[in-house]
Amino acid sequence: MSPVIRLRQSRRPRTGGCHIVAATRVTLWVSGLTRLTCALWLALAGARTGLAAPYVPQSGAEVVETLPRRADALPPDLLALRAQLRAAPNDAALASTLAQRYIAAGRRESDPRYFGYAQAALAPWWSSPNLPPQVRLLRATLLQTNHQFGPALQDLTVLTSTQPDNAQAWLTRATVQTVQGDFAGATASCGRLPALAGQLVAFTCLAAARANTGPVAPTARLLQAALAQGGEEEPAEVRAWAQTLLAELAARANDPRADAYFRAALALSPRDSYLLGAYADYLLDQHRAADVIRLLQAHHRVDSLLLRHALALQQAGSTELRAAVTELQARFSEAARRGSSVHQREQARFVLHLLHDAPAALKLAKQNWQVQKEAADLRLLLEAALLARDAAAAREGIAWARRNRTEDQSIAALMRQAGELK
Repeated sequence: MSPVIRLRQSRRPRTGGCHIVAATRVTLWVSGLTRLTCALWLALAGARTGLAAPYVPQSGAEVVETLPRRADALPPDLLALRAQLRAAPNDAALASTLAQRYIAAGRRESDPRYFGYAQAALAPWWSSPNLPPQVRLLRATLLQTNHQFGPALQDLTVLTSTQPDNAQAWLTRATVQTVQGDFAGATASCGRLPALAGQLVAFTCLAAARANTGPVAPTARLLQAALAQGGEEEPAEVRAWAQTLLAELAARANDPRADAYFRAALALSPRDSYLLGAYADYLLDQHRAADVIRLLQAHHRVDSLLLRHALALQQAGSTELRAAVTELQARFSEAARRGSSVHQREQARFVLHLLHDAPAALKLAKQNWQVQKEAADLRLLLEAALLARDAAAAREGIAWARRNRTEDQSIAALMRQAGELK
């Protein structure tokens, strides 16, 4: 995910940084109606995904989950913004500032509730055909976060047409285009950034767009040069974004420097859930399960990171695996009841590698492939096709990789294996 950038040459006003204090945690105890609610929340969706029976707490003293306390998670200035908006609920500029701060907090804390708070702040304008530009940009950002890429791209196309100097709109547009596999479109969007947002933002955007369309070495050199030439002057979130992409490119090329690149990114952004997941995936590929368990020990509240934790427990042969699988079953089942498909990639990995149901996993992987077409999605599609012995699905992934000249050592190995399917 691309960061919210701080503009240097754009005519858009700059906003202040977001300082989030660590959330204290409150324990949720199960008793009375709460126990019934938790039992319903943990009930599983059933036979077609091969999930286990619902988990029911055994006593009122059992801790089901620990949740951050909303009030304690917000700094005084953010609380003051909320109070101001309550007093002036039709102030679009104030609502936009608050929503932007919520989005930053959600990314920083890996807590999706903040995205809901952001949408609530924008509620008076959310469905209006004539959105103020700042509200349209934030709506597009939230739609992108929820994987509603089509509507997000519609908003971003309007913005970049009416405000061609809006750097954040171009960057977010490029991000959506990259996720959808429109690499030519993403490259064109990134091409608008050098005059609007600074060298590192522009180069990292371009590198992300090119990462799936040819050799990774030239793209990695582009990023290294951008980081070396003035990268220290950029905000930490921008440098972390560039450093994370550099690490991913190195991992795809089996470059031993990948580990150092990941650790450099973590030094800049130690709580970034995308970065933690990418590093965990690299460590899993290196069969370093113990390092994954240590890396993610404080991040099990995030579904995608709990998945990596469970995969590490499986790799390590840990007796704690069963509890992690049960918890993941409950979370994916709850997401299905909400109609959410945000974590479809993670659910497919879960079903494939932890439930060992290759046909069901392939179905999920194919659904995910219709929405997202990044290297991780291609790898998942090929893994599921191989284990399900589905030659047609494998051919689809292979054809896409060849057409786009995707370079990834793990994907190349899967393509060789998939080529033997009959």
